[in-house]
Amino acid sequence: MTTTNWQHTTVLLTEAVDALLGNAGENADQNIYVDATFGRGGHSRLILSQLPLGAQLIAFDKDVEAIAEAERITDARFSIRHEGFRNLGELPVGSIAGVLMDLGISSPQIDNPDRGFSFRFDGPLDMRMDTTRGQSVAEWLASASVDQITEVVRDYGEERFAFPIAKAIVARRQERGPISSTADLAGIVANTVKTREPGKDPATRTFQALRIFINAELEELEQALEASLEVLKPGGRLVVISFHSLEDRIVKQFIAKHSKEVYDRRAPFAVPQAMKLKSIERIRPSEAEVSANPRSRSAIMRVAERTEVPA
Repeated sequence: MTTTNWQHTTVLLTEAVDALLGNAGENADQNIYVDATFGRGGHSRLILSQLPLGAQLIAFDKDVEAIAEAERITDARFSIRHEGFRNLGELPVGSIAGVLMDLGISSPQIDNPDRGFSFRFDGPLDMRMDTTRGQSVAEWLASASVDQITEVVRDYGEERFAFPIAKAIVARRQERGPISSTADLAGIVANTVKTREPGKDPATRTFQALRIFINAELEELEQALEASLEVLKPGGRLVVISFHSLEDRIVKQFIAKHSKEVYDRRAPFAVPQAMKLKSIERIRPSEAEVSANPRSRSAIMRVAERTEVPA
C-alpha cells in the first residue's frame, strides 16, 4: 500500500462544527457528540478544540487508513470505532447532543491510486471504503450481467449511457478476461461515451455509481439517518454534508418528512403525531472556499434539530 501522506481539506469545516455545537444547552460538559464519518479528522479535531472538559466525541469510520489517523489523537474525550455509521443506532437512545455526517470520499482516497477510486490514476479497481472486507469493484464486474451493470450505472450514476457502457464492459471481459485496473475501465467508458459535458471525464458517472454501489452508501445513509432520530436527545443537532444529488435528495426528504406533524387519516380527530425534527438551515460553501478547494463546489450542508419528545 502506498504510504504517501495524502492531504485532505475538510469542506465547510467551521460551518459544520458551529452548527453541530450551536445548541449545546445546559450541562454542555456532559454532552456526547458523534463524528459519523471521521475521514482524516478535520471536523473531529476542531470539535475537540471547542468541547468542554467533560464532554465526549465518538467517531466512526470504515477506512483502515482513517482509523490509523484517528489513533494519533490522544485526547481522552475521543474514541473511534472501526465500523460504518449504519451502526449509529447501537448508541444509547436519546444520549447524543449532535451527529455530524460528512458524506462521500476524502481526497486521500481519491488521490491514492492503490484505492482504485479515481479514473485519473491507474491502479487496482477496488473502491472499497473498508479494504479488510467485502467485494471489490473488479470482483463484482467479473461476473455481473449486462442488466446488473446497467441498473447500477443508471441508478447510482444517473448515466444515460448505462446500457452501452454495461455491454462494452461485458464484451471486453469476454474477449480479454476480467477488468482489473482503473485505467482499463476508464478506457472502456471513454470509448463508449462519445459525448459529455465540457470539462467532465466520460468515466465520472460510472466510477461514482460503482463506488456508491460497492459500499452500499445510500442504504447506509438511510439507516444512519433513521438511527439518528433514536440516539439524538431533544435539542440535539443533525448536520449532514452531501456532495451529489442522490445523497442530498435522501437527506432533504428525510428532514422534510420528519419536520411536520403526521395525521392519521383513519382517525381525523386524533392528536397528530408530533414532528421529530426542525429544519434549521441549508448552507453552501462560500466563493472563497470553492476557489481554494474546487472539490467543495458541489457540497450542500443541511442542519436539523431533534424536537422535544412528548411524554
